[in-house]
Amino acid sequence: MDQSAEQARQLDSLASAPPPADSPLGAFGMPGMSGFAGLPSPAAPPEPRPILELEGEEYEDELDSLSDWVDDFLVRVYGAEVTTAAPWCEQWQEHPDVVAWLHALWLAYQQHTDPEAGPAGLFVWHRDFLTHAMATVRAAGGPLSACMTDPDRPAHRLLPGPPPSHRTTTTEEPEEPEENSMLGQADG
Repeated sequence: MDQSAEQARQLDSLASAPPPADSPLGAFGMPGMSGFAGLPSPAAPPEPRPILELEGEEYEDELDSLSDWVDDFLVRVYGAEVTTAAPWCEQWQEHPDVVAWLHALWLAYQQHTDPEAGPAGLFVWHRDFLTHAMATVRAAGGPLSACMTDPDRPAHRLLPGPPPSHRTTTTEEPEEPEENSMLGQADG
């Protein structure tokens, strides 16, 4: 047991120490070895943010890129026919929930078309993302249901959402109902 513990300490020490400058490990792209043996450290890509968290020019730029992808690719390839069962809106950019769904779908598309996703990447995107997102966005009772349901009659209408919740700002305790009035109603 003592020997195993000593080996574990040695491995931890070796793993945390940088290799010597002339180490061949950096040349083989070993994980954690960039920056050694003359290899530059790759810059980490920025983390994608949900589009509805963006503001101003950053939001507009992301929406422009998303619109290009939706109009030039998604709708052209996967748009299918516009019907009452599958509505669409030519002004979908004005529906925040639709923008959020399509942005998430686009981010997933980018991830699954990356070479690191492998040959099955697009299948996974179709199975796990495309079908569900399009069924939600284009559902008969979904966010676009008050918009175009016939290609010959373009329409656009934003459906009202639920009202905001009511929060109490006072520290007063709620009034309890009077027991007598409750009894009187049951008897009367």
